[in-house]
Amino acid sequence: MASVLTDERSTDGDLFAQQRSNTSGSTTSSTGNEKVKVFHEMAHGKNEQSDGVSSDADSDDALIRSMGYKPVLHRTFKFFESFAASFAAMDVVSGVRLTFSYGVTFGGPAAYWVSMLVTGVCSTITAASLAEFCSALPTSGSVYLWAAEAGGPQLGRFFSFLVAWWSTTAWTTFVASTAQSCVNFIFGEVSTFGNSWSTDDSNVKFRAVQWIVAEVVLIPPRYYRWVFKLSMILIFVDYILNLIWLPIATSRKSHGFQSAKWVFTETIYDQAGYSKEVYDSSGNVDTNLSKLVPRGWQWCLAYFASAGVIVGYDASGHIAEETKDASNKAARGIFFSAFTSSIVAFSLTILFLFCCPPLDTFNDIMYNTASPQPFVNFYSYVLGRGGHVIMNVIIILELFLNAVIGVLACSRLVFGVSRDGVLPFSGWISQVSKEGQPKNAITVIYIVSALLLCTILPSSVAFSSLVSAAGAPSFACYALLAFGRLFITRDKFPKGKWSLGIFSKPFMVVSLVYNSFVFIINISPYSYPVTGSNFNYAIVITGAVSIFAVICTLVIPRSRWIANRYRYDQSISSNAKYEK
Repeated sequence: MASVLTDERSTDGDLFAQQRSNTSGSTTSSTGNEKVKVFHEMAHGKNEQSDGVSSDADSDDALIRSMGYKPVLHRTFKFFESFAASFAAMDVVSGVRLTFSYGVTFGGPAAYWVSMLVTGVCSTITAASLAEFCSALPTSGSVYLWAAEAGGPQLGRFFSFLVAWWSTTAWTTFVASTAQSCVNFIFGEVSTFGNSWSTDDSNVKFRAVQWIVAEVVLIPPRYYRWVFKLSMILIFVDYILNLIWLPIATSRKSHGFQSAKWVFTETIYDQAGYSKEVYDSSGNVDTNLSKLVPRGWQWCLAYFASAGVIVGYDASGHIAEETKDASNKAARGIFFSAFTSSIVAFSLTILFLFCCPPLDTFNDIMYNTASPQPFVNFYSYVLGRGGHVIMNVIIILELFLNAVIGVLACSRLVFGVSRDGVLPFSGWISQVSKEGQPKNAITVIYIVSALLLCTILPSSVAFSSLVSAAGAPSFACYALLAFGRLFITRDKFPKGKWSLGIFSKPFMVVSLVYNSFVFIINISPYSYPVTGSNFNYAIVITGAVSIFAVICTLVIPRSRWIANRYRYDQSISSNAKYEK
């Protein structure tokens, strides 16, 4: 639970001066920079035990207490779990499969692999910047608390509320959409084997079964360590099978591999649709008079497929409060998960392009409306009916565990945010079990995910819009954090064990520009011509949760908001106490 502050007003000192003097022996200053120095000397290894040996666990817990929170989550995770939380949550092996058809549609192979390369480089740079945030503030609130610090004394509270609503929306939607993707691979076998069961989105019975199956992702917390291990094993096996089996099977096809020229230079501009359709006297589209989606814009839309794959590496930050030596290991987990994912995603993109069948066959396979997941048909075409079943079983288990890890990361984020009363029913949500698990936050994730999945019952458009909204708020969070560091708390943000040194500010610039760009792409239309049935409602959803954030900022009393008050709120007494 969040620490309960006793507001004993005074104008002398800062919020936790008494605690700092007891734990570090340092004296505090009224200046902001000195507060930062004292705070981090206490939290990052300069608070020694009586035997002279520094304790990582104690320094991490001291950091949490200095921010006004009581450490209640058990620190059992190490670097492996921190890395796996982000790497498995992103699961770029599955991500490339899910967005591959979009990547080839917008601009063709050349636009797709270039966008994936740029995405990988910029995502790794962004992850390095987020690692700095995490190293300085390794808490469950992660991006929420980082935004509070980056926004400074004037905008910190507003920034944190915005990021709280954006990130919880993104991660909750991610859990629902991942579970749905798992089910789509299951039902992809229906069309492959010619079963009479309907997989039409308009069939309510089919969609009801989707919802029921997708909700079976509840795993007791005691199994999380095994979930991490099994998930990493499945991703590794999946990746290796694709690298070895898929090329062998492709070489046995009559068409063989695509040429290097096709993969690296081929552009396709007639697959994205028309921005303006003109019909002839027979009611058919006149291809000569209709206007195709502009070529430059198609290259931009390719980032819809690539950027949505490498996102969510902040998951390591969400579980930082349960990670040993979090200021070091959680930061490394963020960076190395993004770096590794970028390499895996780019290599698979090139592999799939070389193994791609002729364009006409590709269109018949990937745009098969009878299948809820066309990549099942792709594997069936290349590997055969027997071979593709093996791949599909691995994919289904992989996505299932991916959803479970998504629940873990999201629940810690929700727990961290609810400690400050930002969400409805925050007092209940922030409670933890005797085992140190935020059980109520986990329950909330399942309830909200179930409600999101219910949207597939009356409408397929509603759910596809929610899926689109899973990435956009995360990019908005990353961009806002970079903006705050560059223009508001440029030289005042606290330093952690992970530091980029002279590269810190240049990396923040790249993070701001790149994430702002892909945010715009993710809220833009990606189906043309734009109609009510294919409109991307991500902009509406993001706008709606932003309004909720503004309302919460205005309605929730400042006295209930703990985040960054230890730094900036001079009205809080130096004699304020917290419950232990």
